[in-house]
Amino acid sequence: MSGGGTGGHIFPAIAIADEIKSRFPNAEFLFIGANGKMEMEKVPQSGYKIVGLNIAGFDRGNLLSNFKLPFKIVSSLLKARKTIREFKPDFAVGTGGFASGPALFTASRLGVPIFVQEQNSLPGKTNIFLSKKAKAVFTAYPAMEKFFHGTKTLFLGNPIRKNIITDLMERSAAKEKLGLDKDKLTILSVGGSLGSRTLNNGWKDNLNTILEKDFQLIWQTGKTDYQSILAETESKQHRNLQIVEFIKNMEMAYSAADVIVSRAGAIAISELAVAQKPVLLVPFPFAAEDHQTKNALTLVEKNAARMVKDTEMKEKFLPTLMEICENEQLRNEMSENLKFFAKPNAAKEIVDNIIKTSDLKI
Repeated sequence: MSGGGTGGHIFPAIAIADEIKSRFPNAEFLFIGANGKMEMEKVPQSGYKIVGLNIAGFDRGNLLSNFKLPFKIVSSLLKARKTIREFKPDFAVGTGGFASGPALFTASRLGVPIFVQEQNSLPGKTNIFLSKKAKAVFTAYPAMEKFFHGTKTLFLGNPIRKNIITDLMERSAAKEKLGLDKDKLTILSVGGSLGSRTLNNGWKDNLNTILEKDFQLIWQTGKTDYQSILAETESKQHRNLQIVEFIKNMEMAYSAADVIVSRAGAIAISELAVAQKPVLLVPFPFAAEDHQTKNALTLVEKNAARMVKDTEMKEKFLPTLMEICENEQLRNEMSENLKFFAKPNAAKEIVDNIIKTSDLKI
C-alpha cells in the first residue's frame, strides 16, 4: 500500500487495508510512504508497518530546493525496488501522494499487479501516470474514464470511516444528546481537523444574524483560532451556540445537523454524501490544482450542494446559507441528490475487484 502527504490519501489506503485484513486475518501488509510526512505517524498508529522514502514534490516556491530532486527520485526508486523485491507482494495499491509514484511504478516493473484509487474529481498527476500500468482505477466520481484512457475505471467511491456508516442516528435524538433543541434548525460547520480561517471569519461576520434567526450552530473552529474565537464571542454566549475545537463524535454531529457547511476535500465530501445532509461547500483555494473547487462543482451540477468561493464570502456566504436554511423543499432535494455520490460500501467493493482482477489463488 502506498499513499500519503495528506489524510485524504492516507485514510483510504488504511481503510482498504482494514477491509483486506478483516477477510484475510493472516495477510501481511507493508506501506511505503514519504519520510517526514504524516503517513509515517498515522500508518503505524493504525497497526501497519511502513517504510519511508526520501521523496518530495517539485517546490515552485523555492526553485533552488529542487536541485536535489533528481537524486531523491533515483534513491527512492532504488529503495522501493529493494523493499518490494524483499516483501514479494501479491499486489500493490496506490492512493496518491509523493511516495506512491516510485512505489507503484517499481512494483509494476517487477511484475506486481497495481491498482490506483483516486479520491478527487480532478486526478493527481501521479495517479494519471500510474494508471497506464494499472489493472484498474477506482474513482469517487463518475465519468472519470476521460482521465484514465484505456484503463478499467470503476466509480466505487472513497473508503470512509466505518463509524460514519454504522453509527448515524435519528436527527432529533442526536440533537438531544448534544444538548440542543430538537425542534430548531441546526447548522454544523466543519473546516477539517485544523479548522478553516475562512469559515471562522464567515461565522464571526454573521453570527448575530444566525442567532437572531434562532438557528443552532455547532462551530468547529480548529486548534489555531479556538481560544481567540472563544474570547471574541464571550459576550454572545447563547444556548443555540456550541463552539468546539475538534469534534470527536463526527457521526453524531452529522446526525444532528439540518445543514452542513464544509470545505470540499474528497473524504469530507464522501462522508457528507453518506450523511445525506444539505451542504454549503467552501473549497480550499490552495489545494493542488484547485481540486476542491472541482469536487464541489461536481456536486453543484447535480443540485446536491451549493458552493461559495473564498473570494465571495463577504457577498455570498450569508445569502447562500439562508437560501438553504429557509427552504425545506430545497434541503430535501439536495439530500436526495446526494444519494448519487453515497458509496458506503466503497472499501468492500474495491477489495472485491482487487481480488477478482488479481487472479489470486487464495
